[in-house]
Amino acid sequence: MRNRALLALVMVAAAIFVFGVAGLIVSGRQGPGADFVAAPRGTPAPGGPQTLQLRPDSSPEPSPASSPEGSPDETAAAYFQAWVKSDYDAMRERVDDPPDDFADQHREFEDAALSKSLRIAVGNLVRTGDETAEIPFTQERDEQDAGTWRFDSSLHLAVRDLTWKVVWTPSVLHPEIQPGGSLVRTEPDAGPLRPVTREGREFPQNSGAEAYLDNLVNQGVAPTTGVAVGWALEVDNPGMPAKTVLSYKPEKRPVGVRTTIDYGIQAAAARALDGVQRAAVVAVRPSTGEILAVADRLGGRAAFERKYAPGSTFKTVTAAALLANGLSPDSTVECPASYQIPFNRSISNYHNEDHGTVTLRQAFALSCNTTFARLTVERLNGDTLVDQARAFGFVQGESAGTSTCGSLQRPEKPDALAEDSFGQGTVEATPLCMALVAAAVESGEWRPARPLADEAPQGELPQSMPLPSNVAEGLRSLMSAVTIDGTAAGADLPQGTAGKTGTAEDWRGGQDHAWFIGYRGDLAFAVFVEHGGTGRGAAVPIAARFLKAL
Repeated sequence: MRNRALLALVMVAAAIFVFGVAGLIVSGRQGPGADFVAAPRGTPAPGGPQTLQLRPDSSPEPSPASSPEGSPDETAAAYFQAWVKSDYDAMRERVDDPPDDFADQHREFEDAALSKSLRIAVGNLVRTGDETAEIPFTQERDEQDAGTWRFDSSLHLAVRDLTWKVVWTPSVLHPEIQPGGSLVRTEPDAGPLRPVTREGREFPQNSGAEAYLDNLVNQGVAPTTGVAVGWALEVDNPGMPAKTVLSYKPEKRPVGVRTTIDYGIQAAAARALDGVQRAAVVAVRPSTGEILAVADRLGGRAAFERKYAPGSTFKTVTAAALLANGLSPDSTVECPASYQIPFNRSISNYHNEDHGTVTLRQAFALSCNTTFARLTVERLNGDTLVDQARAFGFVQGESAGTSTCGSLQRPEKPDALAEDSFGQGTVEATPLCMALVAAAVESGEWRPARPLADEAPQGELPQSMPLPSNVAEGLRSLMSAVTIDGTAAGADLPQGTAGKTGTAEDWRGGQDHAWFIGYRGDLAFAVFVEHGGTGRGAAVPIAARFLKAL
């Protein structure tokens, strides 16, 4: 009995030992296919299956296994995807201890780079330790003018609180940027820039256009502080000189703000006025209205803004009205020494010259005041003359004070109508305006003057006004006669020049003003000499020097 009891005790002890060991082995396993979730340190473990750890009885504190959440590849991929979308909040969530201005640093970088697009090419991940990794990558940015900008960087990752995180520094943006540094865009100046001719050349010395160029500068068309020529991206790190990482310079640097002025024509106009005081030459292109030259010795911008009586050059406008009302260049007219306006004043020719019966062409060539006064009084009226003047850029009435071309009041009486017909009375015009009249004859269409520089704030320009074909052809015949056998004949003008002389009384009582307007090819001009006397004696010689120098 005693032996049986001893055997039973031995068997019970053996069973207890075997089953105890088997229990410990089973508790250290997990079933096949189970999920393992590593809870971050310091937080309760989430629900679901967990890793079970064997702890010696002598160890009172648990020792959880470190199994980081995710992988460096997944973290980097999510970071790069957010970057190309400029989702800085999503990027920040994947960064370990990001700076407060993390998003601002990215925005400032993009504001400096001004990239049109961003692509990121990712290399192979390199494990640099059990809990650290590095991924090389290349940024490809499309930059305005400079093409594709490529540079290599590295993204460093590490396990923080059992999670793979990006270890961020500014070098992720660009490898040259250190903490506290930034990318800066600079735009070097080429200036100061001044207006230049249409060819890009500096204006001739003492060209007479200085006041007009200064006006362009005052309008802000030609900045004197310089303009940007190309650009550069620089890395600016504290305590270090700036380092250029990308730059663009155009092949052609701007030489200045281009105007419509032609260098050769401007030089010819300026030299034609050498030795002449108080005079101006304005040249325009009839086919476009471009101003090709302005040599102004009148002071300020008088050739564009100050109006004078145009004298007999205005007969071009009156002749247009007569041609439009039934006359032709071959119409027979009278050119007596004087003409008595019925019940009004008497009109005389220059030096009381009597040319008898002539054609309209001859009367125009000889500049017969009496012919144009009589024909205007008998065939036209105030409205007709004003309408014709308007077709050549003149304005009427209260708006005349703001006109930079020509103006006249509607003549109410026959003597006022007669005076206006040959450019006296209330008729006034700038030299620019009369150059445009000559240009309209050559091209068959009145065009407003284009701004000296297209960038100039000019507002809406007046509309072009075509001349009836018979009027344009008739005026060309009349103006050609002036230089062939009229008041400008034998004045050494180049062949092919057509024009009209003018001698205008100064209503202030000074000596007469001298005019000559005309054209040759696709160039029209006006020469004005303040108190110069006759157009034949003072203005035509200047025109001859000007045209022969071209």
